[in-house]
Amino acid sequence: MNKHAKDDKHAHEQAFGIDIGGSGIKGAPVDLRSGEFAADRERIPTPKPATPGAVADTVAQIVDSFGLDQHVPIGVTFPAVILHGVAQSAANVDRSWIGTNVEKAVHAATGRRVLAVNDADAAGYAEVLYGAAKGVRGVVLVVTLGTGIGSALVVDGVLVPNTELGHLEIDGHDAESRAAESVRDRDGLDWAQWAARLQRYFTVVENLFWPDLIVVGGGVSKDHAKFLPLLDLRTPIVPAGLRNAAGIVGAAALAAHGTRLD
Repeated sequence: MNKHAKDDKHAHEQAFGIDIGGSGIKGAPVDLRSGEFAADRERIPTPKPATPGAVADTVAQIVDSFGLDQHVPIGVTFPAVILHGVAQSAANVDRSWIGTNVEKAVHAATGRRVLAVNDADAAGYAEVLYGAAKGVRGVVLVVTLGTGIGSALVVDGVLVPNTELGHLEIDGHDAESRAAESVRDRDGLDWAQWAARLQRYFTVVENLFWPDLIVVGGGVSKDHAKFLPLLDLRTPIVPAGLRNAAGIVGAAALAAHGTRLD
């Protein structure tokens, strides 16, 4: 029996999420009732070079290892702006992805219905459905702090895709070049010094969007007690709840709610 095979009686309550990153491609079926993995996650290193064909084949390898029902939708996170399924940029993958229809590439390799979404958008959507923003009405802004700054804007449960708020120009600088978590290491900032930069960033953002809640994700969110209390904002700001599972969960949920490729 396939090591990932599960009872199919709840197949209609599942979707499959794939998180494509620069170092690894991860996937798991997601129970849409709870937002939890329905089986252990599978991970395969991202091929080098990370061309469309090589990445799509790796995605197919992961999907095939689970013995899924053919009708289970597939959601794919991708490190790029995704416009109607097409990658408009490429971060940590081969630049040949630019202009490539991610959904069609993965569909060709897997034979399954596919929805592609920006990685930060997927993580943010998961936080609204199952994580730190669950049950919050109005405008929720999810910001991921890492190598850069990713963002997801969700309004009354509806995702506004590709916001790219890490690239706001603030005081003459691209915001993530001053406030990303990687900059803290690069510039040798202590927590208070970095928090001062985050204060400037989040003040600008809250004055533009007036969110009801800000959720902070990324690996550094596990250290939230060292910097979030140092921020003085009118908007409540909390750490993300789903951590590394958010991308897979959000992609699966978005795929279940409406794929573009039949």
